[in-house]
Amino acid sequence: MPTFVDLLEYIGTFAFAISGIRLACQKDFDIFGAYVVGLATAIGGGTIRDLLLGTTPFWMLQSSYMIWSGIALLFVYLFRKHLIKLNNTFFIFDTIGLALFTVVGIEKTLNMSEDYPFWVAIIMGTITGAAGGVIRDIFINEIPLIFRKEIYALACIIGGVTYYISQLLFDNLIVVQIISSASIFLTRVIAVKYEIGLPHIKGEEHE
Repeated sequence: MPTFVDLLEYIGTFAFAISGIRLACQKDFDIFGAYVVGLATAIGGGTIRDLLLGTTPFWMLQSSYMIWSGIALLFVYLFRKHLIKLNNTFFIFDTIGLALFTVVGIEKTLNMSEDYPFWVAIIMGTITGAAGGVIRDIFINEIPLIFRKEIYALACIIGGVTYYISQLLFDNLIVVQIISSASIFLTRVIAVKYEIGLPHIKGEEHE
């Protein structure tokens, strides 16, 4: 039986793959290109995390992530007319993937070794959540969302801090994971809704 973390990862894979495929379709990619973009979005962050932690990338041990990315491609293909009309589709699926994958990254880091300080787990969680989106944006020739005005990686960090505080308050790990994921999702939603962002450093030519 899959664990709760496995379920988070499968749902996150599906959501992130949809976000990547959705943007690839807007760029007029063919089906294979869209699948590659969706897969890279789904597994990119986790791959970097595993390489940094010195372990075999997760998707090389289980084919389900490629299958879920394929299901996401089929989902977008079947419902593409409805998805294209919904301008917030990308934001919703991207935010879901960001929230779930950050928690998965934190959890996997903590499970690998108790020697890692928690700030390392937060960094690994942020990489897991945000790096796939960077790869996606590079593939579709866009400035990575993480470097633009929207709060993105900072939401992952907030989620990591929330995870740390929650585990001190609650004994139930699933509750901790849900609270952490919700904090990331709500942080992004609030930031986008009220146009909250980090200040920019401008050069002389922009002043």
